[in-house]
Amino acid sequence: MGSTALPKKIVVATQHYPPDQSTTAAIMREIASALANKHEVRVLSGSASKAMYSPPGHGGPIVISISNRMSPKQALIRRAANEILFACRMFFALAKQLRAGDVVIAVTAPFVLPHAVVLAAWLKRARSLIILHDLFPEVLVTAGVIKPHSLLERAIRRANNMMFALASAVVTIGRDAERPLMRYPGMTQDKIRLIPNWCTLPPGHRPVTAQNHYRRPISARFVVGLSGNLGFTHDPEIVFDAARLLLDESQVHFLLSGWGAGFDRLRQLQAEAKLRNVTLLERVEDARVEELLAAADAWVIPYRKHVAGMSVPSRFYNLLAIGRPVILVSEPETEAALTIVENKVGLVVPPEDASALANAILATSTLDHNSIAERAVKLAREFSKESALAEYMRVVDELLHAAQAPT
Repeated sequence: MGSTALPKKIVVATQHYPPDQSTTAAIMREIASALANKHEVRVLSGSASKAMYSPPGHGGPIVISISNRMSPKQALIRRAANEILFACRMFFALAKQLRAGDVVIAVTAPFVLPHAVVLAAWLKRARSLIILHDLFPEVLVTAGVIKPHSLLERAIRRANNMMFALASAVVTIGRDAERPLMRYPGMTQDKIRLIPNWCTLPPGHRPVTAQNHYRRPISARFVVGLSGNLGFTHDPEIVFDAARLLLDESQVHFLLSGWGAGFDRLRQLQAEAKLRNVTLLERVEDARVEELLAAADAWVIPYRKHVAGMSVPSRFYNLLAIGRPVILVSEPETEAALTIVENKVGLVVPPEDASALANAILATSTLDHNSIAERAVKLAREFSKESALAEYMRVVDELLHAAQAPT
């Protein structure tokens, strides 16, 4: 008489998870919680303050803390060393947690984590699902952090090829990711699953009002906003350069809020230039993000050159949700650019052209914002959390079934 097979479980391996307040943490929590409604789910978290336990079927996943030390993004060498150590700890934790047929899920942050996850899954005969939020080393090359064709870039690419060859499936959050992915010989078309991220704000037009806390000090008729984590792929300086060009346009004002290395650069530029048409705000707490987004008439998302397929701005969906036009600085083939043009919810301008951005801002100020708001909110409803999580459930069930099928 054969032994009864143990039920398969889902393991979520992530550096970012609540109480971390990042967008990645919120996304991984939602995925883990949704899967826990049907499966046993364990979260190996690099940001939990202590090990927590919630029995399967009692409202959530088991959360296990993995020792992790975070370093500022500016401290590149120290940050890289800490991320490698974290990936090693995650590898050994997975070696203890995984059984044959389990499914492990990881996101590409930090960029060394998915390599450790996929290798552990392969050794334990488990299945692996990688969620591609950013594609490295491409992001690092674009940002000028490492040189193209350098020894480090070639090493990461070789590691990526192994990772994609061993991964069971790769979730992309934009259509533009498929092309750079397929440049890796280890990647195959049948592994790719497109599941866009979702709005975290309920879709519905929020009209601009004079009573808005962030709008009240600004007398200009048209306010342009920039918000969020300004990281490697962003070019906030182009927004500041556009503000210089529009300095004499008294009815246009720039409301800039955020964090990260890019926002530090904006602080430096404003300290030197003191532009009267620019207001800087520190990072706004989550409870007030909706009010901040409703304060501007239009929002800019500024990307560097050559970012197609490497990143999709999560804030994009919330800008649609509140009914605002988006002025995107990027190549036309990026996911956000395709979405804007297809649905007529903003304008797309080329990177590194501040004059084009300034002209786009003036053009946007003359558009029919009520019509754009109607289209944007309708579109935002298509990017719902429920539909995205249903797709994650379907992919995970597919991997579990494949793992249980006879060979």
